[in-house]
Amino acid sequence: MARDEGVVTVGRSMAGTIAANTIGVIFSLFMLFPVYWVLNTAFKPADEVLALTPTFWPEHPTFANFTSAFKAPLFMQDMLNGLIVTVLAVAGALVVGFLAALAIARFSFYGRKAIILVVLAVQLVPFIALLIPLFLMLQTVSLTNSLIGVSITYLVLILPYTVWTLRGFISGIPRELDEAALIDGCTRAQVFWRIILPLTGPGLVATSVYGFIQAWNEFIIINTLNSPAKQNLMAWLLQNQTTRGTAWGPLMAGAIITSIPVVIFFLIIQRNIATGLTAGAVKG
Repeated sequence: MARDEGVVTVGRSMAGTIAANTIGVIFSLFMLFPVYWVLNTAFKPADEVLALTPTFWPEHPTFANFTSAFKAPLFMQDMLNGLIVTVLAVAGALVVGFLAALAIARFSFYGRKAIILVVLAVQLVPFIALLIPLFLMLQTVSLTNSLIGVSITYLVLILPYTVWTLRGFISGIPRELDEAALIDGCTRAQVFWRIILPLTGPGLVATSVYGFIQAWNEFIIINTLNSPAKQNLMAWLLQNQTTRGTAWGPLMAGAIITSIPVVIFFLIIQRNIATGLTAGAVKG
């Protein structure tokens, strides 16, 4: 704490700031090194990847691993499958979750608090524990080995988080806005479209990021329910591991390609993410 002409400044000392920044840089390097090594391996030829002495940069950079990934059987099909399943699941979860969150946040009804607790408790159950009952249920309605069945499963997977998060955003919108709109002659539907939905926009964006990552990166469910022709890129990556060994170069190249849609989606909506993550913290 320093005092200068009656002004008191509270903060770290110079040594503390340097120490904190140094620790932060070291931690960041540890976190970024696996990402760098994936990139490094993806541009190496096979002999460099399997060399006894590893190198920290490719001596003979090549795009052969990326070409091999694109030409691999079912790669493009699995990429399209992943996009279809992810978009359907996220869109469905946002619609259903938003309406459910609106009902919980804006209306009083019997069992409201119980529903809130159930939504929270569902997130504590490992979804893998429900995999066998889920398979039997989908098999009963002939939705195994189908993109629709997986989309519904992913929707259910991300729905509790969507409802819980959007409830916070909607609760943060003052009820006085609803009442003022009703006094001015708006109907309940108009209040929804003109006030609640626009103000909840940042929350929908922030929630969609989580849902997109969850659905796009999921592996176990789609690998269990569907055949290779109806899986996503996460399941496709498994094909690089065979009884003869692991094709590390194409595997790392495929991992980079797999992450591109998430990066693109993030860049498109990144302006709204910071607003969305903080707007729902006003009121629970």
